[in-house]
Amino acid sequence: MKVILKESITGLGSPGDLVNVKSGYGRNFLMPTGKAIPATEENLKVYEAEKTKLAELENKKIKEAKEIESKLSGFNLEIKVAVTDEEAMYGSIGTKEISESLNEKGFAIDRQSIRLPEGVLKELGEFDLDIELHPEVVSKIKIVLKPE
Repeated sequence: MKVILKESITGLGSPGDLVNVKSGYGRNFLMPTGKAIPATEENLKVYEAEKTKLAELENKKIKEAKEIESKLSGFNLEIKVAVTDEEAMYGSIGTKEISESLNEKGFAIDRQSIRLPEGVLKELGEFDLDIELHPEVVSKIKIVLKPE
């Protein structure tokens, strides 16, 4: 299925790119979320007329992401977790808990933006993780898990 991207998508393309995707991905995710439109002759003409407006919008998103990245750079997030007598954690820390902690600190970060390279965190200690604010802007933060 051919679609025209309306915004940047990691691993797929930039706004205005004509890409070929699996029909389920296009029909069930890209089009309902407004990230792409079907690549018909009529949509190509409409897109050409809106191209400059979408480019300005994309530049605005990149600028906002870079502003958030400058605030996040070098940021250390400390999360206190419940532990057993042997210093083993009860449960684990995933993207939901990290997103909630960042929101408490004043950063409105969506949990889908948080990248945990080794999966959920199950031990106390320091971990580095990436936050994808925009496909072109990735911020690195350090998270420290400490016992309560």
